[in-house]
Amino acid sequence: MKNTNYDFNHGEFGDTTGIAINVKGPDILRYNYISKGTAFSEGEREQLKLTGYLPPRIKSLEEQVESSLNIIDNKKNDIERFIYIRGLFDRNVVLAHAVIATDVTRFLSIIYTPTVGLACQQYSSMFRRANGIHLHPGNIDKTEDILKNYSDDDIRVAVVTDNQGILGIGDQGAGGIAICLGKLMLYTQGAGIAPWHCLPISLDVGTDNTELLNDPNYLGYRQERLTGENYLQFIKQFSKAFKNVFPNALCQWEDFSKQNAFTIRDAYLHDLISFNDDIQGTGSIALAGILAAMKVKKESMEDQIFLVHGAGAGGVGIAEQIHTELMEQGLSKEQASEKIFTLDSQGVVTTDRELELYKEKFAKDIKSLPWLKTKEDNTLLNTIKNEKVTVLLGTSGQPGTFTKEIVDAVSQNTIRPVILPLSNPTHKAEALPKDIYEWTDGQALVATGSPFDPVEHDGKIYRIGQMNNAFVFPGVGLGIIASGAKVVLPSFFSAGAHAVAEYVTENEIKNGILCPPLEKLRDVSVKVAKYVGTEAIKGGVCNDDCPFSEFKHNNDIDRLNQIIDGMCWNSEYFSVK
Repeated sequence: MKNTNYDFNHGEFGDTTGIAINVKGPDILRYNYISKGTAFSEGEREQLKLTGYLPPRIKSLEEQVESSLNIIDNKKNDIERFIYIRGLFDRNVVLAHAVIATDVTRFLSIIYTPTVGLACQQYSSMFRRANGIHLHPGNIDKTEDILKNYSDDDIRVAVVTDNQGILGIGDQGAGGIAICLGKLMLYTQGAGIAPWHCLPISLDVGTDNTELLNDPNYLGYRQERLTGENYLQFIKQFSKAFKNVFPNALCQWEDFSKQNAFTIRDAYLHDLISFNDDIQGTGSIALAGILAAMKVKKESMEDQIFLVHGAGAGGVGIAEQIHTELMEQGLSKEQASEKIFTLDSQGVVTTDRELELYKEKFAKDIKSLPWLKTKEDNTLLNTIKNEKVTVLLGTSGQPGTFTKEIVDAVSQNTIRPVILPLSNPTHKAEALPKDIYEWTDGQALVATGSPFDPVEHDGKIYRIGQMNNAFVFPGVGLGIIASGAKVVLPSFFSAGAHAVAEYVTENEIKNGILCPPLEKLRDVSVKVAKYVGTEAIKGGVCNDDCPFSEFKHNNDIDRLNQIIDGMCWNSEYFSVK
């Protein structure tokens, strides 16, 4: 056999049943998408010219997973586990994802938050192998050629960051690409988008992190960040090249600074198939938790007053999604706005002070707040008391902000207060779930942004629902890709929120649980994808070359669902043809 052709490429629209390559002998072992390592059978070793290049023992995937788990359990800490899993991914993609799938809840905290934050900080010192694409001022003019030369030409989703707003730790320069790698692993785990359809991209425009600039081992572009017109021109060059090379691929903007996040999202709404997960994904999962809370309270969203403490990208994104949902439920734009308050470090955001553009949408006319007479009046507590807040969300990154006095004030306004401390990582949560349950005698409806252990109160065990964006963005991406959507509609994120909320079981609702368990990530993601794809069909935004272009007014939902099910890749070894 002169060479090897793994030919499992796409059948019907969007299907992923494998990949096609043209390599032979030990080169196969270097190609992480198809290498089975010691799992190649005798027949495969002979057929693929691998005889003599592997030890004689043949192990099944299950045996490989068991061995890998034993190694992981013996690692000293989660950053060592992160390094091992990333190394495993670089050698054998199927095995890496099979390991993660054994306990998604556990490994999510390793491949993504909170451990990925450490990986970003230590990126240069723990660098092992290049992954994805690094664009910087020295090569941005060659972006189109760089993208064309990428080894995997069937890219369906790219996660793109400028590395400035990484989780709660800020500017991490070149290390921010670890965020993209983690998010794409969740696209695979959640939505089954095969790893070879995924592309991590770092837009390395420099860094203002002096520790990195002074670190002799730093691998990024060693200059202060581009700003102003130079920065915008850089983004423009990238976006144009990405559109030219991957016209049908989804571009997920990730961890940009607050103002840049909104500016870039809005500037490329119609030029790229794109969204910002920090804004729209966060808004969607928060809405999902609120929708579940309404089922518990047996009330409508129209009956609530919402306060978002932390008016950054995530906080304003949540306010946007609540606003959209209230209008979909029948309120006017003005009526919906009246029910939403955003707070920053200066208190309620009001129109009488100079504001960043993204904060203006929910800024209050100070004349509508008669209780706000002095700057000293403008506090979280006064807002809750005077505006009768019933749903309190935290995105401030300020730990301990939701004190007993604050929670008690919300409880004065409603029998079942909704308290959602969403800041990441865990140590930045605005309050601890166990404290909230104690302060409210178990009446509060609680969910968090980071993982927390179950809480016991008055003899009852409460599972703490984690309002993790991972429940939303993989399914949104899959729904966009499967439907052939050529634009991302706001309704996609409303649809995703409803899908997640509907996956919360009646028993969970009865017990005040607001989010599904993370082990249901794949099932939830597929449901989100089907809801999002349906919105794309109804909205008439499908590409002309997809199966729905001629059916977009007939809502061929069954066909969509079949395509989504067929696209989901599982961590199983290929057979050879």
